[in-house]
Amino acid sequence: MKKVQVLLSAYNGEQYISEQIQSILNQTHSAVSILIRDDGSTDKSMELLDQWVTTYPDKIKLIKGTNVGVVSSFFELLRAADAEADYYCFCDQDDVWLDHKVEHAVTRLNTSIHTEVPAMVFTSTYLTDDELNRKGTWPKPPAQEPSFFNALYENIAIGATITMNQSARNLFMYSQSVDSQKVLMHDWWFYMLVSAFGTVIYDNTPSMLYRQHSNNVVGGSNSLAGKLKSKWASFKRHTGKDLLHKQAGEFNRIYGSRLNGDQKDQLDLFLASHTRFIDRLHYARKSKLYRQSKAESLLFKFFLLIGFI
Repeated sequence: MKKVQVLLSAYNGEQYISEQIQSILNQTHSAVSILIRDDGSTDKSMELLDQWVTTYPDKIKLIKGTNVGVVSSFFELLRAADAEADYYCFCDQDDVWLDHKVEHAVTRLNTSIHTEVPAMVFTSTYLTDDELNRKGTWPKPPAQEPSFFNALYENIAIGATITMNQSARNLFMYSQSVDSQKVLMHDWWFYMLVSAFGTVIYDNTPSMLYRQHSNNVVGGSNSLAGKLKSKWASFKRHTGKDLLHKQAGEFNRIYGSRLNGDQKDQLDLFLASHTRFIDRLHYARKSKLYRQSKAESLLFKFFLLIGFI
C-alpha cells in the first residue's frame, strides 16, 4: 500500500487540533502517518500533541519549533518529511477530514500520473461554521483549467486539500532554497511549481470540512458579502507592495532556467510589468496570464497597467 505522510503545522490550536488528528487516523487508507510541527504555541497545544505522540508513537511524530510563520513552517515540514513516503498532504489544525480524503487522492494520482511526473491533486470543501454545521460546497469549480499562467496570477488550490506525489516534493527539495518571505502562501508556491513542471488535478468531490472561525489565516465564504470581503482583502494584499512580483521573481530565480520557452517569456513579461509604463503596456498587449474570472483578469490587467499592482 502506498505510504502517505500528512504534514500538519500547528499554532495555538488546542481547541480543534485533537478532532483534526482523529479524523486523519480514521482515514480508510491505512498507511498514513502524521508529521506535526508546532510553530511556537503558547497555549496547551504541546501538552495535547505530546499525548497524541505517546498514544500513537508509530503513527505520529512531532517537531517542537519556534514561531516562524505558516509558510516557513510548512516548508520546514517538507524538508523534515519522510523521504520514503509516496505522497504528502498539507494539513491545517482546525478542519476535519472526511474519511475518504487520502484514499481518493491517492487513487487519482496513482492511476492517472506516472510517478516520475510531479503531480498534485486539490479538491473543493464543505464550508462549515465553528461547530461543523455545513454551509455549502466551497469554492466553485475552476472556470478554466489549472495552469502556470493562472498560478502566476492567482491561487486556486486550497492548501489543506492538497496531496502531492514524491516527485513534487523532490522538485522542491533538490532545488535552491526558497526565501519564504517572498512567498505569499505555501500552497500557492506549489500550485506554481507543479503547474510549471508537472500535472495539477482538480477534484470537485469535497474532501474535508473547512471550519470557519475568527482565527482562520485564510477563509472562505459563499455569501455575496463574504465573497466581496475576500476579494477586497486579496486585492489589498496584492497591491502597493509588489507581492505578486516578488513571489514571481523568487520563482524565476530558482526555476526560471528550467521553464519552457512560452512559460519563461510570460514570466519575464510579468516581471517587467512593474517598471516602466512602456513595459506595462507591452505586458497588457502580450500577456497570457489569467484569473479564473474574466472580469477579474481584465481588472488585474488594468491595475497592472496603471502601476497599482
